[in-house]
Amino acid sequence: MSKEERMGLLEREASVTRVAGLSLLAQTRLLELNRTSLYYQPAPPSNEELLLKRRIDEIYTAHPFYGIRRITAQLHQEGMLVNHKAVARHMREMGLAGIAPGPNLSRGSKRASDSKYPYLLRGVVASYPDHVWGVDITYVRIESGWLYLVAVLDWFSRYIVSWELSQSLGQSFVTSAVVNALSTAKPEIWNSDQGSHFTSPQYTGLLTHAGVQVSMDGRGRYVDNIFTERLWRTIKYEEVYLHEYSSPREARQSLSSYIEFYNHERLHQALGYQTPANIYRQINTQKGVSSTLFLAS
Repeated sequence: MSKEERMGLLEREASVTRVAGLSLLAQTRLLELNRTSLYYQPAPPSNEELLLKRRIDEIYTAHPFYGIRRITAQLHQEGMLVNHKAVARHMREMGLAGIAPGPNLSRGSKRASDSKYPYLLRGVVASYPDHVWGVDITYVRIESGWLYLVAVLDWFSRYIVSWELSQSLGQSFVTSAVVNALSTAKPEIWNSDQGSHFTSPQYTGLLTHAGVQVSMDGRGRYVDNIFTERLWRTIKYEEVYLHEYSSPREARQSLSSYIEFYNHERLHQALGYQTPANIYRQINTQKGVSSTLFLAS
């Protein structure tokens, strides 16, 4: 577990620490953190950084096939003077670099323990619920910063099987989404990009243990995960861009309501104007969507 993930497990509120029976100092010892971690407060992002990341998010959502240099060129045309290396860094921080093609900028993790799997869906059409699931991460802006949303999508029905929201890009919120999804059903094939979250042994181990076939997109091929890309565009245009979330809590509540609407009320033209839940439950009417918010203190 990374230091960032361990920091996210610290419970700083007095009411919580009393119930847990662990002081902050005891927690740092258990989590193998230095005592100075208790006092470190990261500097908030500047207004310029927030504006830049918001615009990168908007450009990428509208044109997910754009790479680093095209996004940089678009920003230049709009009067935002930033070089492609800074854009690459921001996209990596936003969870976008894994699927944004560019010169050596979209590489996944090089950790020896990580695993890459072939793309299994070339020529394959999702033909029934739980045939193919896809997972991906996207950036969600809030008033003072940003959050990260991960979702597991059934490709046949467009049903969101599981989702999680986090203030950091630690592995734990992805792992939790996988565990929650597998607690409701098991797909035949599970697809992702080659980002470090999805090549980690924590992720691939859960799938292989469950007997799921693991599929991964080709490098820089956003079209390999097109259904999840369309989901992000829908969520951004119909929910995120219409609101100015003042806090992570407000973002969670609003996104939870929207995803409930998306699954159970929103009519999809591609589904013959039925809802994802109606299509997904053709086989099993007991399935549902789970959600949890992982927030650092």
